[in-house]
Amino acid sequence: MIIVLEQNATKEQTDHIVEALEAKGVQVHYSKGVDKTILGLIGNKQTLLQIPVQRFAGVEKVVHVSEPFKLASRSFHPEPSRISVRGIEIGNGSPVMMAGPCSVESREQILQSAHAVKKAGGHILRGGAFKPRSSPYSFQGLGEEGLKLLAEAREETGLPIISEVMDPENLDLVAEYVDILQLGARNMQNFHLLKKIGRTNKPVMLKRGLSATIEEWLMSAEYILSEGNPNVILCERGIRTFETHTRNTLDLSAVPIIKHLSHLPIIVDPSHGTGVCRYVAPMSRAAIAAGADGLMVEIHPKPEEALSDGPQSLTLENFHGLMDDLASLQVMGFSNR
Repeated sequence: MIIVLEQNATKEQTDHIVEALEAKGVQVHYSKGVDKTILGLIGNKQTLLQIPVQRFAGVEKVVHVSEPFKLASRSFHPEPSRISVRGIEIGNGSPVMMAGPCSVESREQILQSAHAVKKAGGHILRGGAFKPRSSPYSFQGLGEEGLKLLAEAREETGLPIISEVMDPENLDLVAEYVDILQLGARNMQNFHLLKKIGRTNKPVMLKRGLSATIEEWLMSAEYILSEGNPNVILCERGIRTFETHTRNTLDLSAVPIIKHLSHLPIIVDPSHGTGVCRYVAPMSRAAIAAGADGLMVEIHPKPEEALSDGPQSLTLENFHGLMDDLASLQVMGFSNR
């Protein structure tokens, strides 16, 4: 249920409404837009129906939200959310580029990659310190040492950093170093981790699960939002289908669908979405044309020697070419070269 307040509703009227609802055990989320102030109500449906909300002074109307994802819904938050990360705003209409290696492998590798991202006009450095792999025998990441190297790269280049958190036990450690927490596809429905991340105020990028529907994806975002963290970024990274030519099937229709259903920003990961480096550039262009708020691309100084995801990683030169290509299409405002 959503309460739309009258344009001239006073603070006293709003406070009275909130206090009365909370006394009934209803959770109230406040959203102030340019034209409207909205109160989103979360609670037992029968309880909500029994409260005479329309009678409160200052209430313009009451809207019943049909979507199961209340806080992620555009009905609750009509204007697009903007997530600020060290002066970079995600969701303001100017797409953001996140780039870096799949895994942090060495000091030389991550620093070389970071400087390449900066030089090409990228905005955020990505790199995995803890790596969830299909095989227990594959490279699992450098752990805290990898986080320290990412922090050093941020110090040298000024680029904010994003890295994956795999479980509730290492959340505090990862959050200590990074600017954006990445929640991977395999953890999209790790509800204990979602709730714990929701109790932080750290920006989080939530990747779509391997076989998740868009509604399931938004419901996972709802777990984070319902715990009080509004700083959620969605990431389409491909879903599993019967097609075997690519690693996954990149579902670019998710971009306009999310824009219609939700206020949360959405970025696209064409590297995991295709698994083949030659397809990354065309799918990057397509993602921005579809309205994505940014891209996440994997790069590596020597993809043939990468310890993970080499086949989908761009060389540093190819990444620079991609950035030039995107800039020439005048779809990205990369002006910090």
